[in-house]
Amino acid sequence: MAWRVLGDPREAAWLLLHGGPGSGAGPALARPFDAARSFLVLPDQRGAGASRPRGVIRRNHTSALVADLEALRSYLGLDRWSVLGGSWGSVLALAYAQAHPHRVQRLVLRGAFALSRREIGGLLMPVSGAAAAGVLGPGVARASLPALLARLAQLLQSATPDVTALDALRRWQDLESGAALHGMRRSLRQALRDQAPGRASAIRSMLAAQQRQQRRQRAARGSPRCGPVERALWRKFRIQTHYLRHRGFMRPAGLDRAVLALARAGVPVDWVHGACDAVCPPANSRRWAALGRRVPQAPVRLHQPASGHLGHEPDMLACLRQVVEAAA
Repeated sequence: MAWRVLGDPREAAWLLLHGGPGSGAGPALARPFDAARSFLVLPDQRGAGASRPRGVIRRNHTSALVADLEALRSYLGLDRWSVLGGSWGSVLALAYAQAHPHRVQRLVLRGAFALSRREIGGLLMPVSGAAAAGVLGPGVARASLPALLARLAQLLQSATPDVTALDALRRWQDLESGAALHGMRRSLRQALRDQAPGRASAIRSMLAAQQRQQRRQRAARGSPRCGPVERALWRKFRIQTHYLRHRGFMRPAGLDRAVLALARAGVPVDWVHGACDAVCPPANSRRWAALGRRVPQAPVRLHQPASGHLGHEPDMLACLRQVVEAAA
């Protein structure tokens, strides 16, 4: 498992968990923190990022990831750490904290992912808009979500994707980008309604950068070339397909049980979810925060910044900074 550390090892330790699954831990995960006042641990989950073998799905499941994280904590000699996980990282954070509550100081869960058919199908099989063709493109008969994921797993078996697999990888990337952009547009409209010109300007700037990136991605559509970008997409989406097919290797209602277990154990949890999120419904965090609060005096807080799904959007980043500062 590849991992890096940032900051001062004498300060409070934080484990930062990336989303995906399969994405890898980029430096943006550390943006909410003052590195001079924190010790940050950023692992690439099994098979993701720089972890080897890259793109591996054999023996790659949530329990294995939890064991990897606990082994890393022990190796670093940390008694306890706080955990920040975003999107899929929120699922892994809950699984880790449920397995090792005495090792977790507190949890900050951003844009929580519920592993629901609605979320997964809404991304891969949109029914309206410009992306309605879905991840397999136009002219492909619509199938059930399990059948679609099985087809994607078949396409992504080989580390040298054929033309059909390359097209699916690029379409999936475009669907992800489109969903993130949709959330950002929602947040821009909210900033305009709130008459917040500074916030609106920051969102416009980020939105323009994301749109330029999407145009560059679309320019590669149809190319038979399998270069470094395509190989990275293959690794990411191969792992992601594996986890989505198995619903994150979580038992039915497993996330609910984890939320309740942590509330009973007294582990503080901050749910941070963009009110304009178009990837993971904000109702996820609202429901789990309410569930945790059923336990008397459970240290549960809910934050709903006017942002989309991405952790570095202006309102989301400001909220995360406030939350981690309060946790210090």
